[in-house]
Amino acid sequence: MPELIFPLDSKKKFTDQAKIGHNRWHPEIPPVARVKPGDSFRVDCREWFDGAIHNDDSAEDIRDAPLKTVHALSGPFAVEGAEPGDLLVVDILDLGPIPQEDSGPLAGQGWGYTGIFPTKNGGGFLTEQFPDAYKAIWDFSGQVATSRHIPAVSFTGITHPGLMGTAPSPALLSKWNAREAALIATDPQRVPPLALPPEPQDAILGAVPSSEFDRVASEAARTAPPRENGGNQDIKNLTRGSRIFYPVFVSGANLSLGDLHFSQGDGEITFCGAIEMGGFIDLRVEVIKGGMETYRVGENAIFMPGRTDPQYSEWLAFSGVSVTLDGEQRYLDSQLSYQRACLHAIDYLTAFGYSPEQAYLLLGAAPIEGRLSGVVDIPNSCATVYLPTAIFDFDVRPGASGPFRIPQGTSAPRASFN
Repeated sequence: MPELIFPLDSKKKFTDQAKIGHNRWHPEIPPVARVKPGDSFRVDCREWFDGAIHNDDSAEDIRDAPLKTVHALSGPFAVEGAEPGDLLVVDILDLGPIPQEDSGPLAGQGWGYTGIFPTKNGGGFLTEQFPDAYKAIWDFSGQVATSRHIPAVSFTGITHPGLMGTAPSPALLSKWNAREAALIATDPQRVPPLALPPEPQDAILGAVPSSEFDRVASEAARTAPPRENGGNQDIKNLTRGSRIFYPVFVSGANLSLGDLHFSQGDGEITFCGAIEMGGFIDLRVEVIKGGMETYRVGENAIFMPGRTDPQYSEWLAFSGVSVTLDGEQRYLDSQLSYQRACLHAIDYLTAFGYSPEQAYLLLGAAPIEGRLSGVVDIPNSCATVYLPTAIFDFDVRPGASGPFRIPQGTSAPRASFN
């Protein structure tokens, strides 16, 4: 086993560990460990809410989830010799739930969760149609996930880190904050907000000195979106066997990661759409000197997908075009097209007895594939959602005998704001 350089004790909160991670991006957060090019090492990761979501039949924890506390990131890890302008090469060797802990109160101890976030607390891809909080608990058996809240479904997960990236330079951090503040200013009262500005409350900044904490907390970027450094990209195919090439913006690169997922559909459409878990990840790092200029990777990582995807071979695909639900034509709006494809898949699954919320949760958690199928034929772009048929315990295809009806009486927990 590679050397464990960032251990986590399941009995302690993230901020009470021997080594403290962080939940904001800032170039002045000191590294918690150092590695050399060619080193392989193991990192423990806490699920993104550090235990705030529970294995129960209530969605109140999703409704009230403390968004200012996320993400609980392991790191930063400095790589010897890495300098701005280099490319940091990261190989994912292995990852999974918390080892040797198949039961307990933390996600990753034999279970995980998917949540539909309410509009007033984060929202999701389809928040206009699904404004309230819902939750599904998933049990793990090897690589397979099943849920007491979504019957007649089981599937092999594609485990992956939802978030991994390098530290920004001061100039890059300033760019992020300026452009996101400008976006917020266009509609400052929007719910959910257009972006998340720096938030000192609940900031975790590793070993930043107390004399500098307030300043750094007021400048540090939230970890919610993906950015030029990688970050919260939520790419399900960054799994075992993946190789990622990250731009380096500070000395040492200062790699951080977390937000492990047992499984996820393309888009993580419910916002907490993956099956969230804590666990471990084994990595190997290398450095390509001057790689950003040599390979024209000035911003945003490039990667080689993993080679361990589930071998699903039959799919039922749903398409959508860029027309709103009330009939307004939009010009080549691929995001809208994907929303419509997802809504068509949800409508279809209700014919088998699933509630719309159960279907939405399933599309976030199962290894669906989302594709931009046509983006040039004005005025309609076309997006598609591919649903693997083998994840169902019944024949989900249309047929002359009519749709199978799932057992009734099981529902996904719901919580709404009063």
